[in-house]
Formats: sequence, structure tokens, C-alpha cells
Amino acid sequence: MPTLPSPFTLRTDIGKGRLIFAGEGGKIDGQANPDLIVNFGEVVQIKLIDGDGGEHDIVLPDLKIQSGRIQGKGATSIVTFRAEKEGTFTYLCSIPGHKEAGMIGQLIVRNPKAAQDSTEKEAANIIQLPTAIPEPIGKRAPQVVRINLETIEVEGQLAEGTTYQYWTYNGKVPGPFARVRVGDTVEVRLKNNSKSHNVHSVDFHAVTGQGGGAALTQTPPGEEKVFTFKPLNPGLFVYHCATPMVAQHISHGMYGLILVEPEGGLSKVDHEFYVMQGEIYTVEATGYHGNQEFSVEKLLKEEPEYFVFNGRSKALVKQIPLRAKVGETVRKLFVI
Repeated sequence: MPTLPSPFTLRTDIGKGRLIFAGEGGKIDGQANPDLIVNFGEVVQIKLIDGDGGEHDIVLPDLKIQSGRIQGKGATSIVTFRAEKEGTFTYLCSIPGHKEAGMIGQLIVRNPKAAQDSTEKEAANIIQLPTAIPEPIGKRAPQVVRINLETIEVEGQLAEGTTYQYWTYNGKVPGPFARVRVGDTVEVRLKNNSKSHNVHSVDFHAVTGQGGGAALTQTPPGEEKVFTFKPLNPGLFVYHCATPMVAQHISHGMYGLILVEPEGGLSKVDHEFYVMQGEIYTVEATGYHGNQEFSVEKLLKEEPEYFVFNGRSKALVKQIPLRAKVGETVRKLFVI
């Protein structure tokens, strides 16, 4: 069942010397004569508010929809109807001269299945495979281990019919699994893709010392930074972007794991799985079809719309289920 859209609110205004419908709230906030995008079969509600004191209405001639006329600042009128035709339809103010003065926009009614297929086709698959883990180290002497990370900003598949602007390490969420042993010398090379819009960095919690490399790796788009460290303590540690606002970078997908094996290695198992939980904070509610935008307000309130494992909603249920046979041993390398 498609999700009912939030009601659209349009305020009449004068912008840059012309009359306009100004969007209020959600994805249309602040836009002049915004496109109102809905799925076929959904209920559409448009609230019109008089913001300039003149006489106005809103009409969709092709759909035979018309609001009542309003006049006086703060006056309102609401039209509600079901989108029963696919296509692009004009909305306008029918007061003589107002359409010509700029009060005209579009209602776009799309086929949700076609929109979903298009979204899925165009967006990147950012899921990190739970089996993408380097071989166990076992018994070996300390050595130099190089970890190459590239920060890549990409529109990826968040859910069926839904995308999100991910910030990633090497194009996947979480980033690549790193595996070293106590006493190794770890060389971290961080490159920020030239098409990025943001500075990025990396903070390894396996580093003994403040910042984990964060201060050394603040990297603008198109540049590269390198630092080395020696892991002194065995364990499973997080790494993540540490560029302010740190929580914003993490919630866009910039995190991963590094396993520091003890001297002599770990016990042998039949399967190892790499799983990380993430929280994604979006403007629209869970289930919205289209591109979800990041909501700093929900982040600050700690109210995520999506809990994801390995980057995508329901990934462990549909795309990458964890499989083992009865009697086999499993090591889950898992951080929430």
C-alpha cells in the first residue's frame, strides 16, 4: 500500500517582483511554485494560505479541482482529492492576471511501480557483503599492513523505491573490513574523491592515543592524507569519519570495523560474518518513495526513521541473509 503523502502547504507571496505560490514544509519548503509529486491513487491535500493580503485561489483545470477564494493575510482554503490520473497537471491562480504574473506550477502524478523501478535502476547498491572479510591472520610475525580508503558520496538504495545520499568508504556501507594483528605497523591512506562536496576524515578506535588519526586526515575533495599507527591491544574496534558534524557523517554511512587479532590469532570457525548497524535520519517518514533527504532536526532528537544493517533497510532479510548449516561454527563480527 502506498504511503499517504504529507499535506502540501502553499503560501501566496511576492518574490522577485512576481506573484508566486511559496512551498512550506517538507521537501518543497522555500521553493517558488514547487512541483507537487505524488503517486497514482494517493490522496492529495493542498492547503492554500494568503500571505500577501490579495485575493487568490488554486485551480487544477485538467482535474476539475478548485479551491475557494481567499482574501486577507492568514486566510486559508484546503482542497482534497485522489490522484486518479497519471501525468503532469498545471495548478494556478484563476484570478485574472495572476497566472501571467507567475502563479503557476505543476502537480506530477507518477506510477509508483515505474518510479520504484527507475529509482532502483539508477541508484547505487551500497550494501557491504557480510562475507567480505580478509582471511584470518593466524601465526605470523608483525608486518606492515596498508589500508586504502576512498571517501565517495553516492546516491544509494535505502529501501525499495527509496534512495539516500550516502557518504561512504570505498562505495559501501559499512566500509571495508580491516584485519591486523597486535604489533603490526598500519599505514592508512585516505583519499577524498574529487566529486565529493564535503571534507572527510577517519578515526580508528584501535589507535592508542587521542583522535585515532582524525586530526591528520581532514581531507578536502580531490586530496589524499596518510598516517601510520601500531595497534597495541587486541579487539574489535570501530572506525568512522570524524569531521564535524561527526554524527552527520556517521549517519550518512561513514563507519566500519578493524579487527586486531592477538598474537597467535583466533580460533578457527566455519563462517565469519561482518555486520554493522546504522541509523538514518530523514525528512520524510519511513516508507516514502523517492529520494530521502537528511534531517538534522531528527538527528539532534535521536529519532531515526531507519535502522539499517550493512547499509540498507531489511538487507539481512532480503539481499544478504546470513547462512550456515546446522552444527557449523560462526563468528559474528558485529557492532551496533
